[in-house]
Amino acid sequence: MNRIRSLVGVLVAGTCLAAALPAVALAAPTAPYTVLTVDLAEGPSGPITESTVYDGSTETMDAATGAGDQFRITAIRSDRYVRVDAAPPAGQTWHAGQTYPTVRGGRDATQALFDMSSTAGGCARANGSITVSDVAHDVSGALTAFGASYEFHCDGDVVAITGEIRWNSSVDYVAAVTAPAGLNFGTVDVADRVSRTVRVRAVGSVPSTFGAAVVAGTGAGRFEVTEDTCSGRTLAVGAECAVTVRSRATSPGQWRAVLHLPDNSVAGRRAVPLHVSAVRSVVGTYYPMATPTRIMDTRTGNGGVKGKIGAGRKIDLKVAGRDGLPWTGIGAAVLNVTVSGPTANSFVTVYPGGEALPTASTINFAKGWLGSNHATVKLGAGGDVSVYNRNGETDVVIDVIGFYAGDESVMAARGMGAQVQWYEPFRVMDTRTRGVIPAGGEFNAWIDFPRYNPKVKGLILNVTAVSPQKAGFLTVWSGEGPRPNTSTVNYAAGKVVPNLTYVKTMPCPSGSCNGATGAARYRLYTSATTHIVVDLVGVVDDGTEVDGMRFTPMSPTRIVDSRIGQGLPTALGPNATGKVTAPSVMVTDATQMLAMNVTAVAPTANTVVTVWPADTGRPKPTASNLNPAPGQVVSNGVLGVLGPQDAFHVSNLSGSTHLVADVVGTFQVYAGTAAGTRRATAKPTVTGSGWTPSTR
Repeated sequence: MNRIRSLVGVLVAGTCLAAALPAVALAAPTAPYTVLTVDLAEGPSGPITESTVYDGSTETMDAATGAGDQFRITAIRSDRYVRVDAAPPAGQTWHAGQTYPTVRGGRDATQALFDMSSTAGGCARANGSITVSDVAHDVSGALTAFGASYEFHCDGDVVAITGEIRWNSSVDYVAAVTAPAGLNFGTVDVADRVSRTVRVRAVGSVPSTFGAAVVAGTGAGRFEVTEDTCSGRTLAVGAECAVTVRSRATSPGQWRAVLHLPDNSVAGRRAVPLHVSAVRSVVGTYYPMATPTRIMDTRTGNGGVKGKIGAGRKIDLKVAGRDGLPWTGIGAAVLNVTVSGPTANSFVTVYPGGEALPTASTINFAKGWLGSNHATVKLGAGGDVSVYNRNGETDVVIDVIGFYAGDESVMAARGMGAQVQWYEPFRVMDTRTRGVIPAGGEFNAWIDFPRYNPKVKGLILNVTAVSPQKAGFLTVWSGEGPRPNTSTVNYAAGKVVPNLTYVKTMPCPSGSCNGATGAARYRLYTSATTHIVVDLVGVVDDGTEVDGMRFTPMSPTRIVDSRIGQGLPTALGPNATGKVTAPSVMVTDATQMLAMNVTAVAPTANTVVTVWPADTGRPKPTASNLNPAPGQVVSNGVLGVLGPQDAFHVSNLSGSTHLVADVVGTFQVYAGTAAGTRRATAKPTVTGSGWTPSTR
């Protein structure tokens, strides 16, 4: 073969990893041209891995001719090459203006040879066509110039590789390069919208003219063009434009599509492959413990501290990694905090380890009091919480019920977590209608949601002990295994003591729960004879239910203290209702609920405190959040559902009481499962509930 070489300049190419277009001369190339353009259309095909233009600006362009108009052009880089071999049908020569069907091997009198290969190899079989635009021979009949366009199907690919070939040819060509050659959005939460931009530069011998960019392919609906500065433009050689694409995958999966930018090249368009790996994030989802677990008890030394916590003293408690909890990935822990045998009126604050003591309380109590409170606490950087006691000395017991994911590391070991659905307080159990539960009573209870039952993984309940005959405690758990050594509600004789709790559930087996097969079942135990009242305030779903909420923890922040006119101007009198608006820095349009600790301070009479969303027209629920006695300082965890103006109502039934509210986090609708308008989606209906007779 006769061999001709040219060696010039810098490579003009954009790879799928390139962040910027390569440097090229702004002036148009001058004839005669030696160039090979490659357009992969939908993506890599056989041995070819990128759409690009080889014009000698950064590679060696090696051309060779042989007998019978055989032609080879090779673009050689330091680490790889791309080669095209072509020959007319057997016994013929090339003729300008003619299109020839092609095969990779075995050409005959009707088919030309065309084969594309690279350092990575070649195709086992291939077909296509080549259209010759320029051909010249010297007096001996040797090929001296060649120009053509081609389409090449490698190993049966439906979509062809297309491009142009020029060797010593003065025929103009249209070419453009993109950077990057493909847009890989990486792993993206279905709730997020991530944008990527591809830049396009004209690098042919004549300007490139572009139409409007569109997304095509099976995954086209998972992407959208948000900006297109190429549409309708004719770019001079060296000029640039850009197209920005945004991912909008709303369901998990590997989604692929192609950005098509019509142009006046032989291919008729630039094609940029798009790929996104869409996942549902687990951040903010809830993971219940199979059974509540005790991680601190100063009476026994569990947790590393034995003996009462003194006045003004703070201790640090490791939560992450304890008793089945993961070492990393916990954003907040859901706890039940109990005080026992305090020597003075005081309060205990549980807050993120490593942070300054906040102006907030977790549980308030009187001297000698025994009681507990639900607390959701953000973990410090080391996976710790701090426990502070204000006055006197007191024993503190902490049980962990579950946790909220703080990052994606939880997914690998535990899978998708749960989302929260709030409910208008709905009474599902009141033993006063059927008889007191005796001391040592242990029994199953259930709530039936029919079609929704398979999605229910847990319940959020306000559990109240009513007039127990002596001091004791209630324990609520899933019923998996024996009763845990933990408590949910700690009560004194004759009191009305509520506490918020999360409980993992199990489906009712066939033939149980009065025929409500599949209903959400849980188990209760009381150490002393008492009535029990249970109100449903939320459901923990399987992470897929429409408008499920996720939790964002925060350091305890006080938003209400009527003693100083914060949030509420003054104490609430009898049958009085106040309205509290959440601080704007705490909420977004997706925020539906505040996780709070609400405290009644020294009411003048036995009373009931109730919290519900404002500006909705809903009447006050019949359920209560707090049931304080005169002179008490009593706290309870409250899920404060917000109305459309980001506010909630709080009412006092009798006498007068000051109120304090500390926010420990917010719940917001997860965009990945959102549907409908804010706070408007109907909740699955409760069609029944019940409990079995107590067993000792």
